[in-house]
Amino acid sequence: MLTITHDTQLAAVDLGSNSFRLEIGRVVDGQILRVDYLKEAVRQGGDLDEDRNLKPEAFERGLKCLARFGERLKGFPVEHVRAVATQTLREATNSADFIKQAQKVLGYPIEIISGVEEARLIYQGVSRMLPQSDEKRLVIDIGGRSTEFILGQHFKANVTESLRLGSVGWSQKYFADGQLSERNFERAEIAAESIIDMIASRYNGHWDVAYGASGTVGAVADVLAGSGFSAEKIERSQLEWLKQTLIKAKTPDRLNMEGLKDDRRAVMGGGLAILTAVFDTLNIDTMNVANGALRHGVLYDILSPADATEDLRSASIARLCKQFGVELEHAQNVSKVALHFYDAMQACDTQKPLLQWAALCHEIGWAISHTDCNKHGAYILDNTELMGFGQSELHTISLLVLGHQGKLRKLPADFDNQDLVCQLMALRLAVIFCHSRRLPVLKHLQLVHEKQQFTLVLPTQWVSQHPQTHYLLEEECQLWQKLGWQLEAQYD
Repeated sequence: MLTITHDTQLAAVDLGSNSFRLEIGRVVDGQILRVDYLKEAVRQGGDLDEDRNLKPEAFERGLKCLARFGERLKGFPVEHVRAVATQTLREATNSADFIKQAQKVLGYPIEIISGVEEARLIYQGVSRMLPQSDEKRLVIDIGGRSTEFILGQHFKANVTESLRLGSVGWSQKYFADGQLSERNFERAEIAAESIIDMIASRYNGHWDVAYGASGTVGAVADVLAGSGFSAEKIERSQLEWLKQTLIKAKTPDRLNMEGLKDDRRAVMGGGLAILTAVFDTLNIDTMNVANGALRHGVLYDILSPADATEDLRSASIARLCKQFGVELEHAQNVSKVALHFYDAMQACDTQKPLLQWAALCHEIGWAISHTDCNKHGAYILDNTELMGFGQSELHTISLLVLGHQGKLRKLPADFDNQDLVCQLMALRLAVIFCHSRRLPVLKHLQLVHEKQQFTLVLPTQWVSQHPQTHYLLEEECQLWQKLGWQLEAQYD
């Protein structure tokens, strides 16, 4: 249970592609005031090998940084700290290995968030640090390996996108020869525009004021301010001036501009090319420099009531079900029965929402094919991005959807995990008892769980009244037996 009082300290850790950041804030009258801020240029985004593995040196830099953050966080309650990882660790093939070691040295769980969840949190951070108004806001955050685009009003993000273009990746690809040339800028800008064009229609004409957050926007603003321009906004003409200044310098190592940090030199070309493409494609003349960023959004997300996050995730699942034409009444019936069985097992309450969401969307794969619909549904969940969810949560839901039918022995699951087994058991039994697409009488369905033994207690006359369900249950008992778990039916 999260307890927030006046002067409670909260902490957000942002594992970005270019930098890792730690923001510690104190809660005062519903607002979060900075207590401490640490930033280290870890530059993991530039250290993925050909197989998209984090290189050993990137591994080591990241772990050393997080160990230092962990020392600063010592004594913080786990519920007052949230650590999130973004695009580089979304991409990295060996991200699970890094996260496992990183959590040990940090001392807190680390969550790899999806692109749209990153976008939502960015907007939360930006909007919380702006004066409140009715203006429709466009928020852009150009990071090391991704760029987030958000349309929102007040504290609510309405449209979110995350594209795989960032200052690190673009600099490596289009300035690989180390030259800040006119041709390299032209190629980089055209390539960025071709990607942004795919989402431009969702944004153009739907905002009043544009804001740029963190990353490249902050770096460009610092350089412009050091050259005598306003520190609060970026004009289109200033981007052209800055580009010509970079071209005159010819190479990143020769850049000597007030406000330009050492860790930004190598990625300035790629970041500026993307920012220019954003201005051109979304018809921006002026972009205001926002103070808020991802880490601030994470802090306010900790502060917000838990049920608000639950509502957000439920809304995301509802949109997914609608998108794939799920039969809502049947999905809700399966959910009710699954939760009935799960409650009977007295399993972990924190895992209950994941079971509920898996039950609601267990048939999304039908939109592709009824054959192997569980596999199609699992693929969709593993490759979609939903607001409010971390990748680990989506993967658990995907695993439950994959396992809601079919052979258990082929399921890539840890069957020593009691909570996961209880979730699977509840969902599979719910699918069986709702196979006729009607809601069964719940009071007739009793389930007893003790260690590796599950016992269904049913009325004596139940078998003669439900021969098909009885047949499916017998098959289900055999499948669990092959895994060393016991599922039996008793009639009373």
